[in-house]
Amino acid sequence: MKNPQAFNQSMSRAYEAVLFLVMFICIFSSGSCTNSSSIPKSVNIGALFSLNSTIGGVAKLAISAAVDDVNKDPSVLNGTELVVQMKDSNCNGFVGIIEALEFMERDVVAIIGPQSSAIAHVISQVSNELKVPLLSFAATDPTLSSLEFPFFVQTSQSDLFQMEAIAQLIDYYQWKQVIAIYLDDDYGRNGIVTLGDKLNERQIQISYKGAIRPGSNNADIMDLLVQVALLESRIIVLHADPSCGMIVFSVAKYLGMLSNGYVWIASDWLVSYLDTKQNLANGLTDPIQGVISLRQHTTDSKKKQNFVSNWPKLAERDKIGLNSYGLYAYDTVWVIAHALDKYLNNGGNISFSNDPNLPKSNNRQSLHLDAMNIFDGGQLFVDNILQVNFTGITGLVQFNSEKHLMNPSYEIVNIIGTGMRVIGFWSNYSGLSVTSPEILNKNSPNITGPNQKLNNAVIWPGETVIKPRGWVFANNGRELRIGVPNRVSYREFVSLDKTTGTVIGYCIDVFIAAVNLLHYPVSYRFIPFGNGKENPSYDELVQRVASNEFDGVVGDIAIVSNRTRIVDFTQPFIGSGLVVLVPLKRHQSNSWAFLQPFTLEMWFITGLFFLVIGSVVWVLEHRINDEFRGPPKKQLITIFWFGFSTLFFSHKENTLSTLGRAVLLIWLFVVLIIQSSYTANLTSILTVQRLSSPIKGIDSLRSSDDPIGFQVGSFTQNYLIEELGIAKSRLKPLGTLEDFARALELGPSNGGVAAIVDERPYINMFLSTECKFSIVGNEFTKNGWGFAFPRDSPLAVDLSTAILTLSENGDLQRINNKWLTRSTLCSSETDQTFESEQLHLSSFSGLFLICGLACLIALVIYFAIVVYKFYTHAPVEEESHVSSNGTRISKSKRNLQAFLSFVDNKDHSVISPSGKLRKDNNGLTNGVGV
Repeated sequence: MKNPQAFNQSMSRAYEAVLFLVMFICIFSSGSCTNSSSIPKSVNIGALFSLNSTIGGVAKLAISAAVDDVNKDPSVLNGTELVVQMKDSNCNGFVGIIEALEFMERDVVAIIGPQSSAIAHVISQVSNELKVPLLSFAATDPTLSSLEFPFFVQTSQSDLFQMEAIAQLIDYYQWKQVIAIYLDDDYGRNGIVTLGDKLNERQIQISYKGAIRPGSNNADIMDLLVQVALLESRIIVLHADPSCGMIVFSVAKYLGMLSNGYVWIASDWLVSYLDTKQNLANGLTDPIQGVISLRQHTTDSKKKQNFVSNWPKLAERDKIGLNSYGLYAYDTVWVIAHALDKYLNNGGNISFSNDPNLPKSNNRQSLHLDAMNIFDGGQLFVDNILQVNFTGITGLVQFNSEKHLMNPSYEIVNIIGTGMRVIGFWSNYSGLSVTSPEILNKNSPNITGPNQKLNNAVIWPGETVIKPRGWVFANNGRELRIGVPNRVSYREFVSLDKTTGTVIGYCIDVFIAAVNLLHYPVSYRFIPFGNGKENPSYDELVQRVASNEFDGVVGDIAIVSNRTRIVDFTQPFIGSGLVVLVPLKRHQSNSWAFLQPFTLEMWFITGLFFLVIGSVVWVLEHRINDEFRGPPKKQLITIFWFGFSTLFFSHKENTLSTLGRAVLLIWLFVVLIIQSSYTANLTSILTVQRLSSPIKGIDSLRSSDDPIGFQVGSFTQNYLIEELGIAKSRLKPLGTLEDFARALELGPSNGGVAAIVDERPYINMFLSTECKFSIVGNEFTKNGWGFAFPRDSPLAVDLSTAILTLSENGDLQRINNKWLTRSTLCSSETDQTFESEQLHLSSFSGLFLICGLACLIALVIYFAIVVYKFYTHAPVEEESHVSSNGTRISKSKRNLQAFLSFVDNKDHSVISPSGKLRKDNNGLTNGVGV
């Protein structure tokens, strides 16, 4: 080697060149590998459901068809093949959980399922940890959409909306109590809890919840249904799965619980089960005749029609029909495809990493937990899933902010014969309707009561088209416990006959007559309430109904607000209201009786107007009428005389001016009205025998400090204290009619009362025998008497209808005549008990106002004319003038003196007998005198 150094340099350069080439190739290869790895050739997804179930058998075919359609569609996934791995949970929760965990070991990007809500609750916790989305079209538990499960997505309608539809359906038919039978798992329990919330919003109660243990046999279900048959409600909601639900219907038919009067509402499991059966003519629908069920509504479209028409070919081997869950299973695959396509196009990688929270496996562990990896792009992928927006075979596929599909809607189906008939629709946009939701969604939402409609031709259990009442009396051998007040006073209304031990009275007859009008038998017994020594507390009696000690209360029960808060009342069977009862004293006339027709204020104003009219007419007539002229004393007497003489229309002075005559005409009309009213009232005072009381009504009673009586046991005491603010110390309880009369006769000064406040029916009964007392003023409350029952009692509604019928056919009046109509013992002389009241100024204020305005207008016109004449005809004077005593008088003062002199002087321009005007001393011709 001649030049080792040169050789080393050349080798170094060659090495650098090779190294650069290798790095370039590596970089280029690396970039190619990275680019190719971002668009994988295939992506794995899992599918977990029970293949032998109603939903699973359909879902298997629908998912396989959807995967084939996705892989054939070049517009999605850009050549990436979607591979689905299916596992059968075999309707076993434990097996389903194990198989779901196995999916997590195989690096799947999403899992379709699980079918069971119970499995979904468990697997969602794993899904949250490994960030693998779960998309379930069958787990409809409302609680699965909560924030606790961010990686769980329901791709069909949540039971939240199904329970809303059922609640609105029950409310539409105006049923107030329902029985809920459900499968005792997460799906059943949470669904019924949601139903209870929706019913409570409409003041409807679930009176009984019957839980069915998963795997229960016929004997267990029969025991449950026997208990249900003994209950009052006949509205039964069944929320179960097909295997359990069909057993319930079979046992119910055996027990006669699908007969006339019952209503069964099944959730959408029933129609889904029937849709998968290709032949319903083999007796399958015999136990479910007249049942109402729901089906998830899907929009009719070309895509759906093509899929439905192709279904017989897909199910040729399995011989299974298509239900709505199959449609949602198909669209679920497309949700994954669209979300995955967006994920990959945005540069997302399908990569997994170890979960540091999982323990490492060793030889002693059979569970390889470390094989379950975190999907690195899981959060982005689930976000893409929730952002999809496309039209599938179910219609618009889009999620709202709460992870629910947009525009949820259901078909309401009636099972009839060997088929099903859609009787209406429900959607969260328009409520109940007979029009397809797609059409109503184009209009503004309107879910008010009058706009809610369903097909009326519903065939109910028992093959009847009459809407069931929805309840019967509980078939447990117990009679209704009806409390009745054991009254001491006013026993005509309700009382206990001590001889026979029976309860009689007006209220009892009304109740019996109303019960006899019901279309079903009512077994009851009356239970007297009270010690028989004093009237019982009616508030306590009503409280016994609220506390379930009585099933109802019959009697003279006033319908007041504090009672309506705890019980329901029937329609009032008699009107009532509080009135004031007072003692009356015979009024004796005296020597000053002629002053009584008017109040002092009325006398004063009337006298004042006599003077005003005299003064106004004097002003208007003074310049032109000699009868209103003369010395000041004479003119003052003329004013008084003329004014007061108009009272008798005996004024002798003539009026010449037009304005004076107009004022006098109006005043004489006022005098005529006042004189006639005075005469009529004075005649009444002097000729009619009258009874009077210083208390005129509730207002005058409140303003006084006198004691007030009330009936023991009634609501009057609380009303007077709480509503009218009357001190409790002023109130005195009274028990019997004798107590009423004695307290009023004694009066407040002798230990009695000034008045009694009680309800009008009692007072009318009291006055039929007591003639020295009377009602004063008007009723100051408006209520009535009704029968009380527990809240939401259907018996209260039916009895209200019966009471209205009694009122219309006249039976109510006949009962009233039997018990409450008496021949009065009071003479006609004492019937005139109302005192003739004094006439107040307010009764004549309009007349005085008109007369006053007439006087004012006349004076204004008069002085305007006088001023005009003065400035027109007065002579022009010098700026200043010296008086007789040598003082200088200003022009303005002299003009004022001249004007007053002009006004006081007589105007000689009067109308002559010939009708012509005469001239004054200055040769001026004046108009008609004012």
